Amino acid sequence: MAALAMMLFVSLFAFGAEYLGWSDPAGRVQLALVSSFIFGIVCGFKVKG
Repeated sequence: MAALAMMLFVSLFAFGAEYLGWSDPAGRVQLALVSSFIFGIVCGFKVKG
């Protein structure tokens, strides 16, 4: 499951604008993707241990 999440994150981060058609000149969508991925990792570690 973690590998699938990582692949989805990388594909959205790298090619999301092409596939989904968003315009992100300031990089805010990519910042939101990175922060949500990091928060998900932190929450996963808190729940796990």
